[in-house]
Amino acid sequence: MKVRGWLLLLSRLLIVWQPLNLAVAAMGALDAIAVRGAPVVVVLVVRIVVTAVGVAAGIALSNRHAGAVTLAKIALISSGLTDLFVYSTPYFPNNRIPGDTIYYVAASMAYHGGWLMYLVRSRRVRDTY
Repeated sequence: MKVRGWLLLLSRLLIVWQPLNLAVAAMGALDAIAVRGAPVVVVLVVRIVVTAVGVAAGIALSNRHAGAVTLAKIALISSGLTDLFVYSTPYFPNNRIPGDTIYYVAASMAYHGGWLMYLVRSRRVRDTY
């Protein structure tokens, strides 16, 4: 049984979208290291580790490994918590309009929460793994 449907989309998002998102964020953060110092570096390293876990989860989902769903849940939770930290603290540079942070937080929590609910409740996920 091949991975298909929403599960395939999730694995591709973890493998492709999350590293692209990190690359865009890192480009802006690298310029801010001279001004903001070590906190930017720490947050950037955490985001790299979280992205690596997400890529590993996406590959595990694609290859139907036994612990893939658990790893994907860990990746989604850690990514959501990292987003929440980045959006709600001044340690990482951003170009958001003042007052829009709540919308970014809400969108991130909806995205991660929606995928978590899919992994928990989906019959296809249970049948595939």
